[in-house]
Amino acid sequence: MDHQSPVSANGLNHWFGEGEAKKQVLFDVNLEVARGSLTVLVGPSGSGKTTVLTLLGCLRDVQDGSVSLLGHELHGANSALLTSLRRRLGFIFQAHNLHNSLTARQNVVMGLDVHGNVDPAQASAAASHVLTLLGLGDRLDYLPANLSGGQKQRVAVARALVGNPDIVFADEPTAALDRESGATVVDMLKRLGRERGTTTVMVTHDNRILDQADRIVTLEDGQIVDDTGAISKAGRPRD
Repeated sequence: MDHQSPVSANGLNHWFGEGEAKKQVLFDVNLEVARGSLTVLVGPSGSGKTTVLTLLGCLRDVQDGSVSLLGHELHGANSALLTSLRRRLGFIFQAHNLHNSLTARQNVVMGLDVHGNVDPAQASAAASHVLTLLGLGDRLDYLPANLSGGQKQRVAVARALVGNPDIVFADEPTAALDRESGATVVDMLKRLGRERGTTTVMVTHDNRILDQADRIVTLEDGQIVDDTGAISKAGRPRD
């Protein structure tokens, strides 16, 4: 296994439930992701995509097999290690989960809270910069109630990216966005990959963005059944 990979899984199995209700949902999943690449997980509902994403992103305990994240083994990892690793990650979910009492800029500043003592002026400037890149420069001081669904999702994307994470884990990040907004988000993730080496692992049903992926991994019934690119090809745009 290439230990330079920012995230990898080897022989990953997972079960839900207990006793007679226990059901295996992942079967011997092996995956290595290249630094700076955009890897997309696709497949029908219930295929195991989001389960893989949450295991790779240390949001769910690894039961069987190995997951290496930024050079650290997650199987059996203690809470202190998991907490330190999460500070180096960005998460984008289909539900924006914004605080309704905070402005767009204030919501994004919260993405820097995990980094400890950050200068408030610098944090505000960073939040404003990322929101402007995502087309929300004129909505910095709007409350979520005064934003459209797509605008709220872009605020959530900005919150995930403002801390310059090493890896972004995204679950249906463009589902609530129109074509132009979705393309803006994916373009930004691609640019971060090129310029900063940010790695993105994304679950999506959005066929509009598949052409922008460096690699497409297809899951069915908890197994990888197709993979468009080995790690030697990932991280370079396809022709």
